[in-house]
Amino acid sequence: MSQQEKQRLCVIVNPVSGVSRKRMGEFRRLVGQHLAEQLYETVIHVTRAPGHGRRIAAKALEDGIRIFVVAGGDGTVNEVADVLAGTTARLAIIPAGSGNGLAHHLGIPFRKKDALDLIVQGHTVTIDTCRVNGLFFASIAGIGFDAKVARQFANSHRRGFLTYARIVMKEYLHYKSGKYRLSLDGEEMEKEAFFISFANSNQFGYNTRISPRASITDGLIDVAVVSKPPVKAFPEIARLMYRQEIDRSKYISIYRASDILVWREKGKTVNVDGEAVRMGKKLHITISPASLNVIVPQNIKL
Repeated sequence: MSQQEKQRLCVIVNPVSGVSRKRMGEFRRLVGQHLAEQLYETVIHVTRAPGHGRRIAAKALEDGIRIFVVAGGDGTVNEVADVLAGTTARLAIIPAGSGNGLAHHLGIPFRKKDALDLIVQGHTVTIDTCRVNGLFFASIAGIGFDAKVARQFANSHRRGFLTYARIVMKEYLHYKSGKYRLSLDGEEMEKEAFFISFANSNQFGYNTRISPRASITDGLIDVAVVSKPPVKAFPEIARLMYRQEIDRSKYISIYRASDILVWREKGKTVNVDGEAVRMGKKLHITISPASLNVIVPQNIKL
């Protein structure tokens, strides 16, 4: 294959959640091994701060690159996916963050070499993407307790599931449910909820599914309205979570809609793909069907 026929490929690495700087040499060798030099012209960029991944992707897209690889967590994936949505470019993910919600939903392997091999196979699906008050998300957004935990987690010096679980247990007893008014494709309702999740994929991350039957290709957002369960209900909830049947719990109601309005009592934090973002009382959540091309395993059912 001639030099002119090589596919240009942009790899964006988050050194905090993706590949540490001291292991960058090892990662470059791995990329070279699995993305054969005769097939790809590869450039690796390392992000320096939040938002840098978005700028890298925008410049590479402008330069004509159409395959993007993100080695990082949900936040870095979000930045790059926001740029690529609505274009012909394709996104590949090397899961390396804390929750990795989108990667879990798409069945992307967590071994770097296996994730890289998917790029060579090239199997691509086109998924839906969403926005809350204009802010992009690919996997999930949430308000209430969910957003409170996201904010505490963002401020924590340690990452990982144990830190996440510790925050949940610490904040759970003290957090009070809120009152919300919702409009789901024009149908209005009032709810008291511990938290509400707007799920494009089926989970928060850590393979924890909040809406097990959510589809990322159906043009709809799953709205999971969760009541605060008593502590004594935790074993049953854990069992349903493990069996991917949490939607059978009496503490959760799931609705589906493509255009969602929410009014809450106060302007507070919103969890947007794991990032805590301050927003006002009124939220508008929309979906863009079939708007992002993602490289996934060939046998994945979405």
